[in-house]
Amino acid sequence: MFERFKGNLLGDIYGGVTAAIVALPLALAFGIASGAGPVAGLYGAIVLGFFAAMFGGTPSQISGPTGPMTVVFAATFAHFTSQYPEQGAALAFTTVMLGGIIQFLMGVFRMGRFIIMVPYPVISGFMTGIGLIIILLQIGPWMGLPSSGSVVHAVAAIPDQIGHARWEAVSAGALTLALLFLWRGKFNRLLPAPLLSLLVGTAFIAFVAPGADIPRIGQIPSALPNLVLPAIRAELIPDMLSSAFMLAVLGSIDSLLTSLVADNITGEQHDSDKELRGQGLGNTLAGLVGGLPGAGATMRTVVNVRAGGKTPLSGVIHALILLVIALGLGFLFESIPQAVLAGILIKVGVDIIDWPFLKRLHRLPAFPVFLMLLVLGLTVFVDLITAVLVGVFIKNLVTLDKLSNLELGSVVMADGREPVDGLTPEEEAYLAQHPGETLLIKVTGPLSYAVGRRIVQRVKAFKDHSRLIIDLADASLVGISTAMVLEEIIDKALNAGMPVKLIGATGKAEAELRQLGIPEKLGDNNLSDNFQHAVGSN
Repeated sequence: MFERFKGNLLGDIYGGVTAAIVALPLALAFGIASGAGPVAGLYGAIVLGFFAAMFGGTPSQISGPTGPMTVVFAATFAHFTSQYPEQGAALAFTTVMLGGIIQFLMGVFRMGRFIIMVPYPVISGFMTGIGLIIILLQIGPWMGLPSSGSVVHAVAAIPDQIGHARWEAVSAGALTLALLFLWRGKFNRLLPAPLLSLLVGTAFIAFVAPGADIPRIGQIPSALPNLVLPAIRAELIPDMLSSAFMLAVLGSIDSLLTSLVADNITGEQHDSDKELRGQGLGNTLAGLVGGLPGAGATMRTVVNVRAGGKTPLSGVIHALILLVIALGLGFLFESIPQAVLAGILIKVGVDIIDWPFLKRLHRLPAFPVFLMLLVLGLTVFVDLITAVLVGVFIKNLVTLDKLSNLELGSVVMADGREPVDGLTPEEEAYLAQHPGETLLIKVTGPLSYAVGRRIVQRVKAFKDHSRLIIDLADASLVGISTAMVLEEIIDKALNAGMPVKLIGATGKAEAELRQLGIPEKLGDNNLSDNFQHAVGSN
């Protein structure tokens, strides 16, 4: 394992230190935004950052709490603590553990290559929705007021918040945002914008309004975290599992997309399944110590790579530096105004929004635009799980419809009354000699269940035929569901007194048909290897 650390010591040290500087304000901000407190964000960054680096599959990746994961956890934390004030936090962190276990099992069962196959419009709508959620929920803290519990309440409270806004908080938040947007280039590499904005925003309040009564971070315990014993309530199991599944899937997508970014910069190739195992282990242990869930963080990973980090050592160093801060230097950050952290989070929300997709909305086809906006609306105003499930379900339906249309082109149906492409000269000659008497269904490609249902509908357009021939000699895929559709067609023909011939049923297709008893139903005399044998045995 430690051989992975060799060869880039100085680069990894500088990369890890720089990543820790960027991660610190984000961890504190995410912790407060989640409702669990700044120390939860800090220990989430420490534990996940360490174990994902040690056991993950992307050498240069820096992991920790992220905006999307914080949004999911915050909703879970608020829901459980409102129902069970004394046990809610333990239930929420148990959900984080379950999510980590699910994520680890995804890696064990080699699901890495499937995780990022979620359709792009769904990811775009989902991420844009999360960006908007973060922005809307931070408007109150930016104005020096409490955060709203939900997006709907946050939007409804904006007029009242404007009337009661604290100018000190608004000014500090605006200054923070301005620095985050404007501090670029080599200066940003020397002093990362998140840390600069944190220092400047806090100093602004200290010098301009030292006695301002505005929300601040508050006490950060300087000690090792207490273990959170897993807690489960029977009535909450469905909620816990659904939230855990969402954390696992979202964390996996977020991490693997960041892994792709790291690959593009470093020229290396990550191991998706190993990365899922590392992320899953890190999230499980983060929940065990009361830390936020997280994922591979794109900005922190890019900062690490550009600063020279190449091996997992940079991620380990980043985590150890944060641990030192948590164990003894937490008091230095207790006076930071929450308005400054709100400014940092608003910038995170802005960065999460899929601006390239939004800029192209007027040029894109109607369906992906509709799907993206639908998922966006569901994410913001309903819930995250519903948004993803509905988006993927609708996209899959449309994809299946397109695939079935393509597959339907590999099915030839002819009765000799009209010329049809895809027939051999022998088939054309026979059908032309007996127009309307014989219906030939010839499959030359894959035959899915959806295509099978369409064949049933197309058969109804052929009338007056007295003989049915089904040719599966060139069929590349026939499953049990499709075989049942063919059985339906055959049964209708037999019930109408028609002779039915089956050609070329071999291999898996024959096995599926025999499971349903179709060859036995037709009899050996009606099973043929080719068309000439089938029509010659009439």
